[in-house]
Amino acid sequence: MGLPKCVTNQQIMSLPANPWQSLWKRLPAPLQNRYYLTLVIFFFILFFLDKHDVWTQFKLQRAVNKLESDKAYYKEKIEEAKEEAEDFELTKEKYAREHYFMRQSNEDVYIIKKDR
Repeated sequence: MGLPKCVTNQQIMSLPANPWQSLWKRLPAPLQNRYYLTLVIFFFILFFLDKHDVWTQFKLQRAVNKLESDKAYYKEKIEEAKEEAEDFELTKEKYAREHYFMRQSNEDVYIIKKDR
């Protein structure tokens, strides 16, 4: 077991008293105020590093907008289906003739298709 090495006065003088002092002096004047610096760091963490950062909020808002447009689309489709169901109830025979080409036993049905 040896004794710890002694540090000379020359080595003590070469080390800065506070290692952050040189970095602190490089900051712009407004950032040297510790309250302002604390706010800047807080907002940086809030906007970029937090679970609910700006990018996540942007993606969530896009998803909400897409879901709302899908909701409007499907409401419109539901209304169309309801109208078709009501129309079907009123004219079952017409619907069967037009969509399934059904006919009565004593009649002939001619299908005319338009060329586009």
